[in-house]
Amino acid sequence: MSSNASPRGTAVLLLAIVIAAWGVNWSVGKVVLEHVTPIWATTLRMVPACIVLWVVLPASGRLAVPTRHDLPVILSVGLLHMVAFSVLAALGLQYLSAGRSVVLAYTTPLWVLPAARFFLGEAFTARRAAGLGLGVAGLLVLLQPAAVDWRDADVVRGHGLILLAAACWAACIVYGRAHRWTTPPFQLLPWQMLLASIAQLLLALAIEGVPRIAWSMELVALLGYSNLIGTVLAYWAMNTVNRDLPASVTSMGLLGVPVVGLLAADLALGERPDGALLLATGLIVAGIAISTWVRRSRR
Repeated sequence: MSSNASPRGTAVLLLAIVIAAWGVNWSVGKVVLEHVTPIWATTLRMVPACIVLWVVLPASGRLAVPTRHDLPVILSVGLLHMVAFSVLAALGLQYLSAGRSVVLAYTTPLWVLPAARFFLGEAFTARRAAGLGLGVAGLLVLLQPAAVDWRDADVVRGHGLILLAAACWAACIVYGRAHRWTTPPFQLLPWQMLLASIAQLLLALAIEGVPRIAWSMELVALLGYSNLIGTVLAYWAMNTVNRDLPASVTSMGLLGVPVVGLLAADLALGERPDGALLLATGLIVAGIAISTWVRRSRR
């Protein structure tokens, strides 16, 4: 019992770090967009993080050469999550508040439920249906005309982009469930980030051109946080968490990300969440919690 206590305690601490890192990262990203265009913002976050991993993993002897069986998951994570989700979320974030954006983005597990039923044949139980219903109700509260000015094209565009980002992340998760893993996920991370870095760099140059950035210590600090804390540390920590904690505990714990995101946006950016946003967040978090909760059998 004591042999498991230390790794599990460390994993719980790392999960808390991930929740805080990813929750705060939305406010950091919002401020970065005041200085850098969206696609370059994601590129400047991904490329340095990729370089750090390519220095650290070979030095520690943990860099694996992928096999052909690894290529589909390298493509799915690298392109669907690291490129599509990140770029679409950044594009949407420029039009919406950080708090609203993080809540929209974390509707992802709701879209995994019907997709997993359709593509993987996973059971769609009454509990999952109830969770999906609660989550959709929260989304409707968030998108109601009283809470959103649908006459504003930028607002419509922002919501659409972030919901599309959530759908891309959901597709990545569904494929990850179907994939037959031959190499540990963390050892594939450098290859996924290398692919994402190249793709983001090409996208940024093609769409936004050569960047004109007014560098400052504030911007360097913000990008440093996104690179080292929000990306490298968070991905490493999640690898440990996924190894040492049950999937149900991890899924439930990550529900804290939008809550931290709302709190960080309030404290750092002065974004006061209104009643509709708070109610929607509660419904969405409750829906995901119900749909992902797994009853542990007694032994």
